[in-house]
Amino acid sequence: MGKPHIVVIPYPAQGHVIPLMELSQNLAKQGIKISFVNTVFNHKRVLDAFGEKVDKNGLLHLLSVPDGLEDGEDRNQLGKLTESLCQVMPTQLKELIHKVNGSDDDKISCVLADISMGLALDVAAELGIPTVGLWPAAVLQLAVLLRVPKLIDDGLIDENGTPLMKHKMIQLSPMTPSIHPMNLIWLNLDDSPSTQKIMFDFLLRNNKVVETTDWVLCNSSLELELQGFNLVPRALPIGPFLATNRLGNLSGNFWLEDPTCLQWLDQQSPGSVIYVAFGSFTVFDQIQFQELALGLEITKRPFLWVVREDITKGKHHTYPKGFNERVGNQCRIVSWAPQAAVSGHSSIACFISHCGWNSTMEGVSNGVPFLCWPYFADQFLNESYISDIWKLGLKLQKDEGGIIRKEEIKSKVEQLVGDEKFKTRAIELKQMVTKSVGDGGSSDKVFKNFVQWLKS
Repeated sequence: MGKPHIVVIPYPAQGHVIPLMELSQNLAKQGIKISFVNTVFNHKRVLDAFGEKVDKNGLLHLLSVPDGLEDGEDRNQLGKLTESLCQVMPTQLKELIHKVNGSDDDKISCVLADISMGLALDVAAELGIPTVGLWPAAVLQLAVLLRVPKLIDDGLIDENGTPLMKHKMIQLSPMTPSIHPMNLIWLNLDDSPSTQKIMFDFLLRNNKVVETTDWVLCNSSLELELQGFNLVPRALPIGPFLATNRLGNLSGNFWLEDPTCLQWLDQQSPGSVIYVAFGSFTVFDQIQFQELALGLEITKRPFLWVVREDITKGKHHTYPKGFNERVGNQCRIVSWAPQAAVSGHSSIACFISHCGWNSTMEGVSNGVPFLCWPYFADQFLNESYISDIWKLGLKLQKDEGGIIRKEEIKSKVEQLVGDEKFKTRAIELKQMVTKSVGDGGSSDKVFKNFVQWLKS
């Protein structure tokens, strides 16, 4: 009997690759062999960002399969990417599984896939391989998707996912956030109705694997989402996954991290720095980008700002006239930051965030208050958790033109940092989630049971 050998398959987006990589690293530490399968495009990005090959004698191997798109096609167009995956992925995965089983003494004992890649779990089931689904976001988001047939029956949405009552809030249980119907996940992944329909059908198709897979694991904890877990009894909390458990530097990041910002943070006073980062998808127009820059400047506080090269529409982002001279040493701007290390740094006062679930979990795990600036997908739901349920931060308000103005940024930073109750609440939550993943905690118990199942 060889080692347990798991094939791990994320949906090909940054926010999905990172949590599946964190889980893979935790499993490798338990002596479980992992074949981690990215798309060819993302595989190259991960290796480029990592800067060196993964330890070949180790238990974590990086493999790749094509996503069906040509070089140069825009993989941020999720409708197009998803349609292509549905066409090519099942055959590609079958071939990969046969190839691995033909060349490896440790035969594949299980396929662990992102629930957003239900098609991979279907392939495994067809080949008679045990399956595990991981939901890398809030369990409440999964509960919403599972509730879609009822939302249709209740006349809240039609069978294409279009809201029929545009202002009637949706709330699944008394203690969970209310969701505006226009913020349902498939509606704000893209403005195009055809993409919305593709994503709606794709997400619904994945619902059935929640019933059929051997395990449904979730990167969350009972302490954060007790009501959410009550709504999805099959889902088990196993998070939040913490980057502190990483082997080497392999994070699954698509961008090369700039670690020099940590030395800059070392020179700042404790609890003084605003950390500003919007994940891998957020795009601003020039007006909003400039307003954000001016808002950070007029706070008169030190700030660390992650500005990806593709963060604005058009070719280049332009800072306001004289901005760089005026802010000087008040700020540090990088193209990508080692976020787990940054959010755990003692000089951080607050986090201006797009509220992606990974960023939310990193902030919560490090006791950092939030200013919420959601962009798309599940980020509006996470914003409601942060501000309405956990009382861990504030929402930023747009003006009539849909812009968050510099005065609003300054005023909310002052309100957040000036009120001790946010920091106190952040520390309370940090202690709660630290306990859940610590020895004997609720998430730790699930993880240990899961490892035992894999080894048996």
